[in-house]
Order: sequence, then C-alpha cells, then structure tokens
Amino acid sequence: MKKKLFVIGISILMLLSFSCTSNTGTAGEKKIPEKVKMTKAELLNKVKGGWAGQVIGVTYGGPTEFRYLSRMVPDSIELKWSNQSAKYYYDNFPGLYDDIYMDLTFVDVFEKEGIDAPAKSHALAFANADYMLWHANQAARYNILNGIMPPESGHWKNNMHADDIDFQIEADFAGLMSPGMVNAATMFCDRIGHIMNYGDGYYGGVYMAAMYSLAFVSDDLDFIINEGLKAIPAESNYYKAMQDVISFHKQYPEDWKKAWQAIEDSQWAIDLHCPDGIGAPFNIDASVNSAYVLLGLLYGDGDLKKTMEISTRAGQDSDCNPSSAAGILCTMMGYEKIEESWLAALTPVADIDFKYTTISLNDVYQLGFDQSIKVIEKFGGKIKGENITIMYQEPVAVPLEIAFPDIYPYRVTQTQRPTGSRAKTPLLFALTSNEPAEIKFAGTGLIIKGSVAGVPKEYVGELEVSIDGTVDRVVKLPVDFKTRTAELYWNVQIPDGEHTATLKWINPQVGGEIGVRGYIEFTNTRQDIEIVNK
Repeated sequence: MKKKLFVIGISILMLLSFSCTSNTGTAGEKKIPEKVKMTKAELLNKVKGGWAGQVIGVTYGGPTEFRYLSRMVPDSIELKWSNQSAKYYYDNFPGLYDDIYMDLTFVDVFEKEGIDAPAKSHALAFANADYMLWHANQAARYNILNGIMPPESGHWKNNMHADDIDFQIEADFAGLMSPGMVNAATMFCDRIGHIMNYGDGYYGGVYMAAMYSLAFVSDDLDFIINEGLKAIPAESNYYKAMQDVISFHKQYPEDWKKAWQAIEDSQWAIDLHCPDGIGAPFNIDASVNSAYVLLGLLYGDGDLKKTMEISTRAGQDSDCNPSSAAGILCTMMGYEKIEESWLAALTPVADIDFKYTTISLNDVYQLGFDQSIKVIEKFGGKIKGENITIMYQEPVAVPLEIAFPDIYPYRVTQTQRPTGSRAKTPLLFALTSNEPAEIKFAGTGLIIKGSVAGVPKEYVGELEVSIDGTVDRVVKLPVDFKTRTAELYWNVQIPDGEHTATLKWINPQVGGEIGVRGYIEFTNTRQDIEIVNK
C-alpha cells in the first residue's frame, strides 16, 4: 500500500511538473511556470535580439514599402541584402526607420521620467518631435497641438485614422520592456497606444507587444501567436481577423500564397475608414497588416530570411510588417543566434544615433535592458546578482473598443490623375477668397480631403464648415507639413439625410488657396463603395 501511494505521489508530482513547464500542453494546463528564471546575460541577449530584428526587418523590406498594394511582391523582384544595406538607408533615407525612432521617443521618456511616466509626457514628446508623421500619428499630433490630449487624441471621434497601423509599428518597446509579463506590456500599451489609435488600431500594438513579451519565455511560435492573442478581446474584429489567418494557415499549411489570397478575398482586405484607403488598393489598416506579420511568423518556420520574405512579399506596409515579424522572432532566438550575414549590416550603424534622436542601436540595447529590469521588479520579480526571476503573467484581454460603429463609406467623389502623367491630381475646386463653396452630400458623415497652398509656411488658415446652415466647426489649417491636419474636415456623426456642407475661408491670403481634392460620404449600413470620378 505504501509503495502504491508512493508511486501515485510521484506520478502526481511528475504531472504537476509537466503542467507547469510545457509550452504545448492541452487546454487548461499552465504552459509557462509561474516563476521564470534566466540570467542577466540571457535577458540582454533577447532584448538585443528584439531591437536588432526590427532594424534588420525594416531595412530588408524598405525598397518595397507601399509599392505593392493589394498584390504580392512577385518572385521576380529580388529582395536584396548586403553588409551596407542599413548604412545606405541611414545615410540616404533615415525616415525609413520611423518604426524605430518612434519607439525611441517613448523609451527616452521612460528613461528621463521613470517607467511610471504618464501618457501626457509621452504625448507631448511625440507631438513636439522633429520627425514627419502621417495617418493616425499625424492626426494625433494635430489633436495634441490643438489641446486634445490622450486618450481623446486617438479616439475615432477625433481621429479618422484610429484603425490604422501606427501603434502596431510603435509598440515593440512595450513588449521588450515587459519580458514574460504580457499584462504589464498591455498597461504600457494603454498609456501610449491611445495617443494615436483606438479599437482595432490599438489592438494591433497590443498584439505585437504581447508576442514580444511571450518571446522571452517561450521558443514555440505557435504558442506565442495563440497565447498572445488572448490579450485581445474575442468580440473584436481584430481578433476575428487574426483567427482567420491562423485558420488559413491550417487550411493551407504548405502554401502561404493561398493564405494570402484568402486574406485578400476576406473583409479584412477592405479599408473602411482611412481616407486614403477607402475605395483604393492602398490599405494601412492594422488588421490586414497584422495579418501579414502573422503570415511571416506562421509560414517562416523560425527562419529569419523566410519570415521576413513572406511578410515583405505580402505587400502594403512591407517594411513595417517584416520589422515586427523579425523583431518578435529575434527576441525568441536571441541576438547571438542571428546569423552573421544579417548582423554584419548593423555593425556600421550600431553607434550612429537614429535620426531625430540621441539614441543609437547600441544605446537602446542597454536602455531596453535597464528598463526591463525595472519592470520585472515592479511586477514582483527578483534580481539577485546575475540571476533574474520573472513573475510570469497569463494574458488577460484588454477592454473591448469598437471604432466607427455602424459607420461605413458608400461614395467617394474625386478627380483622377491623368494616365501616364506625373502631374499632381487636379482639384475638385479651390477656395481663393472668403466666398463660400458648397458640397451636396447624403448620409451620416463626410470627409473632405485637401490642403492649403500658396501661402507662407508659418501661416495657419481657418476654414469654417457649416452643415445645413449651422456652423459645425472652424478647422485650423497649418501650412507647415509637421503640424498640418490630416484632412480638411471630418464628421461621421451627422444625422442621416440629405445635407449641404458650406466651406468658408475665414482668413484668406492673396495668392493662396484651400484646395479640395475630393470627399467621402458615409452611411450606417455596409455596402459596395461607389467611385465618382470628375
């Protein structure tokens, strides 16, 4: 009897041990130990891998960025790499590294103010930085500079780009400073991601950060992908899109191009809210670009080149997507396992500050490591000499956010660029004085696309927009590209019906104009988008 009890006891201990250490156990088993132990050297190796992977990925995909829209980069196009690849872009196109220097804005704030630095500090640093911005980032900067602070600066009511990719490419820092602590990473994401995004756009960053965090404590990509998705609310479209990609991989396990086509044929390949993507092949939505990150991770088989090539050849934002995929994979691998053929390209630039920053790649390796130590201690971990104990966190879904509820574009009115011409797209019309102009539209919302021209850089125009005779708002229109508004006007919460928008330039300048390139009408039911070319 004692022998039987002893055997049973040993069996139970073995079962408990297995359930606490396996990455591939059945549903309900604890896949990562509550306490994860590693050395400082091992932690630094993974932090370095994550940052190096990002730089390698964005450099690799740089030549194809937004050149292949709603189509794959064909196999006939060679994706080149050399020991001078990164140095070439550092010297000639440093703006390629917005994936990195945007992250570094937040890393720098954490370094100066500590890891509890508030959203306001990050928002002001971001809004007043010298770099150029686009889409959700630019809309957020405009909001912040005009007194709309986070989280309202990224909210869909104030930012037509709330679902765009922006935070997805900037959230790496949150996962890299939160090894094995996904919920700590999502805390940082909440603080910073809502500066520029909301809903699915925010979730893109949360998911990337979650996978980075898990890459410190697991070497199983399927686990990282599926466990990381638990940080996203299952009711969200973003979650459903990622689940579709995972299902397509199971359906076509040997052919990523068939999975790509399945994504292209799905609802996720249609951009419904970014003004530049509506009715166009351009798609900067977080969902479809995250799908291309997953394609690389799922079909890359843990091989860095294959992972980056698939995420790049998927098209759209084809430098940012391989950057995220490579960053996650190289965090899992660790810097020391990255092949020298990739690392050799980083050697010439490792001590060069990224443009718009005072931080180099070698600097951020150390900064990232130091900040991860602080986060580990903040969330119950221990540092003892060279040994680290991390208190692993099972992912908890962030709150559900739905951007643009029942708000769908149904008509795009625009002018068409002459075929074969390099001339700028002609205007629908231009305001050159304080004489009002009208746009007749129908439905529940209106976006007007355009810009100010022919006036000094310091000038700030004022455009009064009335809906059905009542002033809706006066939009400030800075000429400076850094502080500009992303759109002339936007309001997708107008009562349904036939409407007239009246535009009046309040402070016209001789020789200047407010040019209108087009407008988009919205309704409360999804339907095919009509394109009206004038």
